[in-house]
Amino acid sequence: MNGNPAAAVRRRARNQEPARSPNAARKAPVCRRGRSPRAADNDKGKAACPTRGKVPACHKPCGPLPAPDRVKAASPQRPAAAARARAPAKIKAGKGAPHSPERVLQSTLESLKIRKKARGDVAGEVNKIVEGIIKHLKTKSDCFSEIEKLPTGSYYENVKISEPNEFDVMLTVPVQRVELQEFDSEGAFYSVSFKRNPQKRPLDRFVLNDRTISANKMLKDFRNHIKQATASVSSVKLERKKAGCPAVTLLMKVKGREVGLDIVLGLKVHAQSWPTITKDGFNIDGWLGTKVKQEFKRCPFYLVPKYVGKGTDEKHGVCAKDTWRISFSHVEKGILKNHGFAKTCCESGGSQCCRKQCLKLLKCLLQKLKEKHPELAKFFSYQAKTALLHACVKRPQDSDWEIKELDDCFQQFLDDFIQYLKAGDLPHFFIPTYNLLYSTTKSHRQFLIKCIEEQRNNRFPVFRN
Repeated sequence: MNGNPAAAVRRRARNQEPARSPNAARKAPVCRRGRSPRAADNDKGKAACPTRGKVPACHKPCGPLPAPDRVKAASPQRPAAAARARAPAKIKAGKGAPHSPERVLQSTLESLKIRKKARGDVAGEVNKIVEGIIKHLKTKSDCFSEIEKLPTGSYYENVKISEPNEFDVMLTVPVQRVELQEFDSEGAFYSVSFKRNPQKRPLDRFVLNDRTISANKMLKDFRNHIKQATASVSSVKLERKKAGCPAVTLLMKVKGREVGLDIVLGLKVHAQSWPTITKDGFNIDGWLGTKVKQEFKRCPFYLVPKYVGKGTDEKHGVCAKDTWRISFSHVEKGILKNHGFAKTCCESGGSQCCRKQCLKLLKCLLQKLKEKHPELAKFFSYQAKTALLHACVKRPQDSDWEIKELDDCFQQFLDDFIQYLKAGDLPHFFIPTYNLLYSTTKSHRQFLIKCIEEQRNNRFPVFRN
């Protein structure tokens, strides 16, 4: 069998094999099954090796050769893998070499693992603070008496890297019978108002004259209650408010480690369909299935007090600071926790994929490049997560993400990300009209592409430093 020429080139490049001449096989014939003479001692009574008489006398008979029609055909290469096979000069180290791409990526993932004890210590303290805040809100405020906890973010999605030093928790207030009006042309920001209802509501104190729920007023009151709830905890400090940020950030000291806790206020909108702007997004039918998609779409969606631009900008009589951004963080968490085409993917006894590993590596790469180049501050981990979700839709099969092919999968994932950077457009996974790269400049995107290419062509030195 001739095999795949590109694959052979790639194997020689990684293992640093010298190219063989066409006559090499005639100079030193060996058993085609690759059996050593010593191993063949145990095969007495089996068919003789076809090379008998052409090898040293110490060579013993080995088993029969496989029938030609039973020889497994070489599997087709992925496009990215084939492209790299045509240019092996970029990969100079063999597979087992200390700085081979596979070894670098695996050692990086090992270094990104969070120790169980450290994770348990920090998570325990974070939970105590959050439960204390919830108790305060339920007992000291009529507006937030129905508050609910919704853990979100990378820690709860099992894609947190390096240290358990950042946590995100959404505290949500259920609302019913509300109307949403788009505030921007891309469909991510909305003004929220109550429908006509003579009954008094707990949130009436935050309602403006036109029945709009003021995100600014509600967030201010929410922040004041958190300040009161943590005033007696000496290890907790309230960070200064950032314009347009939906979170109240607490800085904590846990066993000498500084930990950031983002508490996000949210409106839980249920008994309503998702906004029509989402109908062309969330295309997981060919990946997780239509049934799973419908189950997610029956879940509530959330709105957080977030705006872009100037808070005083107005549209339809509503200021930007009083608008809300739609959030699907609960769905993203559900997808990443059950991400396989097969239900047993990454479970005990099931196939192991590298989807989350690829996300961790890209998050780490972006983080380290931002540390070296502050001008890349507009690139963040949510863009990496969105790129992964799109990649899983393009390549839905678990066999497209086999853990043993981590290097190829990560390289192809980088190709995907670079294509978004070149186009200057990374569509939100649920709202395809919303571009997550809107705040980046062409020069910064080109510079990030250059940095990524330099890293991949030199076996990711930033991971080794």
